[in-house]
Amino acid sequence: MNFLQLLREKGLARLLRVRWSGQITDGVFQSALASFVLFSPERQASAVNAAVAFAVVLLPYSIIGPFVGTVLDRFSRQRAILYSNLVRAATLVAVATLIFQGRTGVELTAFVLIAFGVNRLILAGLSAGIPLVIEAKSLISANALAVTGGSVWVVLGGGIGLGLRRLLGSDATANHADAFIVLFAAMGYLVTALFASLLKKREIGPMDHEIVEGSFKQGFIEMREGFKFLRIHVDAARGIAATAIHRGGLTALTLTALLLERNTFHDPADSEAGLAGLSFTLSIAAVGFVLGALIAPYGVSKFGRHRWIRYSLLMSAVGPAFLIITRTQTTLTLTAFFTALCGQSLKVTNDALVQSKIDDIYRGRVFSVYDVVVNGAIVTGGLVAAFLLPLSGDTVVVPLVVFALYLIAALGLLNRPPFK
Repeated sequence: MNFLQLLREKGLARLLRVRWSGQITDGVFQSALASFVLFSPERQASAVNAAVAFAVVLLPYSIIGPFVGTVLDRFSRQRAILYSNLVRAATLVAVATLIFQGRTGVELTAFVLIAFGVNRLILAGLSAGIPLVIEAKSLISANALAVTGGSVWVVLGGGIGLGLRRLLGSDATANHADAFIVLFAAMGYLVTALFASLLKKREIGPMDHEIVEGSFKQGFIEMREGFKFLRIHVDAARGIAATAIHRGGLTALTLTALLLERNTFHDPADSEAGLAGLSFTLSIAAVGFVLGALIAPYGVSKFGRHRWIRYSLLMSAVGPAFLIITRTQTTLTLTAFFTALCGQSLKVTNDALVQSKIDDIYRGRVFSVYDVVVNGAIVTGGLVAAFLLPLSGDTVVVPLVVFALYLIAALGLLNRPPFK
């Protein structure tokens, strides 16, 4: 089934409408947050600051991870997604107020943590619901469409945020412009909540006979059950590990790109140029995401899921190799494209692998493990890169480490049956 045919599937189309409207709003919100925290002229962007920002964004994913599966396997995922979007909208009103006042303290951090934390619940619920709205044979294509389309919408949302900031720039201070953009994003989440309300209560699970009884205290116990389930399905566990390794390396390369655009390729005093440069690089990465998803079904049909995951991680090493040679705008663009292309092909294939291996009654818990492992790797990749990157971002060390990591994982972790 091709992508156009998938979009005609009413259940999947309704799910994608919720996912994509939320993710384009994510892009708007993240662009305003990046502008305020990392690209404000009065704030010096360093690798440590950027890594801390990444950690703050991803910390709630790991903290609430054990309880995400508990929620998704006990309550209507549609209701969880609806209420989470309403919470995000309310939270962003508070964030906008703090940004308008120029406050960067604990209060702002707390509300940002809440906003990104509930987003994890939303995306995990939508991923867990995909097998219930599409045939099993179309899972890889459906994941490619959902995940990759979402990534593209995030980048487009970032572009919208950047465009809004330029429109507001002449009539408002930088902080006020960012605050207005966050308020715009709050309205976007309300629209997403409306779309979520149009889903049926049990449309994306769990079904009445699958609901697990118990309390939230069992969250960590169920995380352990998720790990036990993955011990049985070793290929799914290795695929999750490969995805985590790739995402950790991608975070390190993203920090490198941020510093190169902010402090090397453009005048550090011209934060707008740096933000525009980073937006362009991320847009090229989005093109790679799309192509990576498009080729995944064909790669799987030719080589099988396991080998295609291994080949994708192996070819990901091509990306950082460009930055090993030299750090220029051209090589950074090539790195963004190839790393995103191979990484997205790996992820959508592995998502389908995990979904096909796990019964719906366990799927929420296993995806919670998936999220915690991947986000832990992302935070780790960012923090390690922070201590290796100079303020300019111009170093061979980080791309060399990522290059070696991808090769070792592909030739070691994924070079044994059933991936061989």
